[in-house]
Amino acid sequence: MARVRYGARTEAEIAAARTASSKLPDIWSTGVVAVWESDPDAVAAVLPPPLKPTARPLVRANISKVDLPGYPLGAGSVAVAAEHDGVAGWYPLVMPMTHERALIGGREVFGEPKKLGEVEVERDGLVVRASLARHGIAFVEVRGAVSGDLPIPEPVQKTDFYFKFLPAVDGSGFDADPVLVHCVRNEKVRKLEGITGDVVLRESMYDPVADLPVRAVVEITIGEKTTDQKGRVAERVSAQALLPYIHQRYDDPQQILDGPPEGSL
Repeated sequence: MARVRYGARTEAEIAAARTASSKLPDIWSTGVVAVWESDPDAVAAVLPPPLKPTARPLVRANISKVDLPGYPLGAGSVAVAAEHDGVAGWYPLVMPMTHERALIGGREVFGEPKKLGEVEVERDGLVVRASLARHGIAFVEVRGAVSGDLPIPEPVQKTDFYFKFLPAVDGSGFDADPVLVHCVRNEKVRKLEGITGDVVLRESMYDPVADLPVRAVVEITIGEKTTDQKGRVAERVSAQALLPYIHQRYDDPQQILDGPPEGSL
């Protein structure tokens, strides 16, 4: 009988897949990073407990293009500065990706708030424009001119915070207590330039980052970097405390209660 591809894989095949994924080469991306100071009350309002705001109400937009062979990828995020249990890091609110494959691992393994979207990074000489868009709205746009080379930073370790959960089958909350994930990234940079420019936030009911206004631009850069990442469960969190923030993950929170139409199965 021909192999049934939906059938179980052998232990050897599973082990080979794990080995292959653990030996990935460095993948370099070209990206724009913009950091701005925002309204402290707005930043605090988007942080589910037990995350807490840091002393400075910072927001960061990452907008990158990755030239994977035969599989170019656009990847971005908008995150706010946060702290948990003495660890300073970033809490991403939305992470647009241009391909479904980039969504799956991040959402299902780490709890990353990834969504399909449009990611643009354009450079014409010294002029740079980068944007994140969904539903036809470029809700974040960074534009400016390269002002010069910056010193290459030493390799650094950065932490992102995610909440991993499964909505309950009966629509009453979650199937189990959510977990707070610390995702640690080791970042290396091989080229970095400063940009003199601005950050434009546009109104979007789906990605309301305009609620985090630009009070002052702290830094805009364009560079080439590579990262790896590992996650760990930091703690289980209160389902009741997280539930008011579940809409952050979905364009329409009601969609988690949608079942298939009658007769469709």
